[in-house]
Amino acid sequence: MTALSQPGTPPNRWAWMRRGALALGLGLGLCLLSSLAGEAMAQSVNVDLGTGGGSTTARIIQLVGLLTVLSVAPGLLIMVTSFTRIVVVLSILRQALATQSTPPNMVMVSLALFMTFFIMAPTFQQAWDQGLSPLIQEQISEEEAFTRTVAPFRTFMLAHVRDKDLELFMSFNKETAAQPSDVSTQALIPAFMISELRRAFEIGFLIFLPFVVIDMVIASVLMSMGMMMLPPMMLAMPFKLIFFVLVDGWYLVIGSLLSSYGTS
Repeated sequence: MTALSQPGTPPNRWAWMRRGALALGLGLGLCLLSSLAGEAMAQSVNVDLGTGGGSTTARIIQLVGLLTVLSVAPGLLIMVTSFTRIVVVLSILRQALATQSTPPNMVMVSLALFMTFFIMAPTFQQAWDQGLSPLIQEQISEEEAFTRTVAPFRTFMLAHVRDKDLELFMSFNKETAAQPSDVSTQALIPAFMISELRRAFEIGFLIFLPFVVIDMVIASVLMSMGMMMLPPMMLAMPFKLIFFVLVDGWYLVIGSLLSSYGTS
């Protein structure tokens, strides 16, 4: 019997993955849209469009703001998830193997996205249940829906952000917080991102070390044999690949990434 058919597991994993993606997109999209809309409404644009010109000008500004959100939202939304750490580690792994464009970017990014959905599934589901589902059923207002939707992502980021990084942005913004829940989102997101980058580089360093040793051994053997014209990298790549396969490298790397988020 597979894991999907066991009691207590969701009957359709793809259903809550779609709901999770929708929860992330709509929740943070509301944040960006409300922020841009607030800035747009604060501007004064004098355009003489005749009768009703003020209303038309406001609609134009709102349309420009909406197009801006749609163009930058996909890149911004994944920054509050585990995607950053995963894709950086996979990129470092490919560099360590010296396989250049293999696996291709589409494979690496797709793997990072699916792992992100897997890791963030409880957060997505919580955001959907608490914020978006009541909003669709018209049980709560947009402002309350935004607060409820963002709350699970804030909890996730607070659980993985370094205190030192968080204090950096809080001190620059002159913030004081008696408890973690009082930290502003605008300080939490960049602090979370640099914390993720730091951890990704730590994992990447550990991944890179054994492949550097292989390069050094191959270079030493070639030098001792007087074969200095033969590029060591070209000869080392097959040994790197067979070493990675023998130790079941993909299992170890993916397992380490999942364990770093406490996902078993």
